[in-house]
Amino acid sequence: MKISCIGLTKIFFLLSVSLSLVFYLLIPWWQYGLPKPHLLLACNLTCTNSYREPLLEETRNPQQGHNQSDLFQEWESYSVDAESFQSIELKDGLHVRQPLQIEDLFIAVKTTKKYHRSRLDLLLQTWISQAKSQTFIFTDWEDKELRQQVGSQMVNTNCTAVHTRQALCCKMAVEYDKFVQSAKKWFCHLDDDNYLNVRTLLELLSAFPHSADVYVGRPSLDHPVETVDRVKGDGSATLKFWFATGGAGFCISRGLALKMSPWASMGNFISTAEKVRLPDDCTIGYIIEGMLEVKMQHSNLFHSHLENLQRLPLNSLLQQVTLSYGGPENRRNVVRIAGYLSLEQDPTRFKSVHCLLYPETQWCPNRKPPSSMT
Repeated sequence: MKISCIGLTKIFFLLSVSLSLVFYLLIPWWQYGLPKPHLLLACNLTCTNSYREPLLEETRNPQQGHNQSDLFQEWESYSVDAESFQSIELKDGLHVRQPLQIEDLFIAVKTTKKYHRSRLDLLLQTWISQAKSQTFIFTDWEDKELRQQVGSQMVNTNCTAVHTRQALCCKMAVEYDKFVQSAKKWFCHLDDDNYLNVRTLLELLSAFPHSADVYVGRPSLDHPVETVDRVKGDGSATLKFWFATGGAGFCISRGLALKMSPWASMGNFISTAEKVRLPDDCTIGYIIEGMLEVKMQHSNLFHSHLENLQRLPLNSLLQQVTLSYGGPENRRNVVRIAGYLSLEQDPTRFKSVHCLLYPETQWCPNRKPPSSMT
C-alpha cells in the first residue's frame, strides 16, 4: 500500500510539473497577444488557413513559379497596424518576426525637366526629407542644381522630355533595372505629384514577405483592361488584366520583380510596351497579370488626382499611403485640412499633411494639430 501511494504521488508530481510547464509557455502568448510560433505570416489582415499554408510553402521555395490568385484576399478597407512584421525562417524550422526597415525600400519618383522647381522642390522639402537615401528621382535632364541637392539619387534617364507612351516606358525601364541592381526588397513607383506617407507604406508592405508575388496599388478604372495579346499569342486573341495607375503609385515585391525579367530587364520593357502598345503602368499590369498570372492587390490607400480628394475622411487622412492634388485644370481638388496652413500658404496641402505627420519639422508652424485630426 505504501509503494502504491508513493507511485501515485510521483505521478501527480510529474503531471503538476508538466501542466506548469505548459502554462508557462502559453501564458506569455495570451497575455501580450503575440503570435504563436508555428504561424509564418504576421499581419493585420483576416488571415485564414488557406492564406497561411500555401504562403508557407511558397516562401520556403520562392524560385518556383506559382499562382497566388487565391492566396491574397482583396483589402479595400485595409487598416495599417504598427505591429505588422515580416517573417523569416530559421534553419531549425522556427519562424521569427522581422520588421521591415526603410532601408529595404527602393522608391522611384518619375519627373520631367519642367517640374523640377514647381513639383520636386515641394517633395524634397516634405516627404523625401524622411527617405533621402531610399528615394531616386528619374528625370530627363541633367539638372545641375538638383544634382547638387541629391547627388547620385538623381538619375538622368536620357529619355525624351515629351509626355508620350514611348518616353514614359523609357523611364520605367530605367527604374526597373536600377531597382534590380539595388538588391532592395520592395520597388515602389511614384509620380512627382504624390505625397508618400513613408510610415504607412512600411506598415502596409510589412504584411507580406518580399519573396512572395505581391503587386499592390489602385486601378484608375472600374474594370480590367482588354488588349490584343501580341506577346504570348499571334494577336488573334485578347487578354484582360488589371493595372495599378502610376499616378497613385504602386509597389512590387522583389520576388515578383525578378520574375518579370524576361519582359522587363535590359530594354525588354520597352520592347514589351511596343508590342502591346500600352503606357508604362499598363505594361506593368500586362506583364504581371497577363504574362505571370499574378493578381494585382487592389488598395484604397493609394490616391491620384483622378479622384475627388476632398472626399477623403479627415480621421483617416494620415493613414493613407499616397496623396495627390489637382493640376491647373482643377486646383481645388485637394485634401481637406481645416485650421492649419491656409490654401494660399499651401495650395497642394502637402505641407499641412507633412506638418501633421512630422510636427517637429523646422519650417512647420509651432502649433498642435487640429482637434479634428487627432
